[in-house]
Formats: sequence, C-alpha cells, structure tokens
Amino acid sequence: MIYSTIETIPGREIQETVGVVTGNVVQAKHIGRDIMAGLKGIVGGEIRGYTEMLTEARDVAIQRLIEDARGKGADAIVGIRFTTSTIMDGSSEIMVFGTAVKLKP
Repeated sequence: MIYSTIETIPGREIQETVGVVTGNVVQAKHIGRDIMAGLKGIVGGEIRGYTEMLTEARDVAIQRLIEDARGKGADAIVGIRFTTSTIMDGSSEIMVFGTAVKLKP
C-alpha cells in the first residue's frame, strides 16, 4: 500500500476517492519506563523507552490505517496526518488518518 503525507502520489493519477480512513492505538507507559524517565528528568537527555514506545504505537496505527484502506478497496492513502492526545494519566492515543484512493492503472 502506498501512503503519503502529500495530496498526490507522484507519477500516478488518482482515479477515485474512496473516503476517509483511520488507524489508532492507545499506548500506556509502564513502571520501568517511568523509573528511567524520572532519572532522565534529573540528568537530562532523551527518554529512549518513551521514544521506542511511541515509535511502536505509530507503526501499529499505520498498519491499522492500511487495513482500513484495504478493506475499502483502496490502492493508496494520501494526505495522511498524525494526532496525539492524552486519554488518561499515563496513556496516550496516536491516531493517523488520510484519504483512501484508487489509482489509475
């Protein structure tokens, strides 16, 4: 599946717009990451545990976006965007959304 943050797929022509597609995941932190985050808060620097957690969550959200588009018969997704929000203390949602399209052969 081709997906892009721009509104077109370079070198390809959009034949039909299928509709909006989404993928999301709610990710919670765990005590091990919290302990390391607390230590990093004292000395500074990247909190790699959180970086890895959010990277994994983003990858899951993208896979769900692709599954939604495939389920609607799309060839590609254009204009994808990411959003994040706090669901409750200690957990966040990552959502990705875009427009599913069919490309001309």
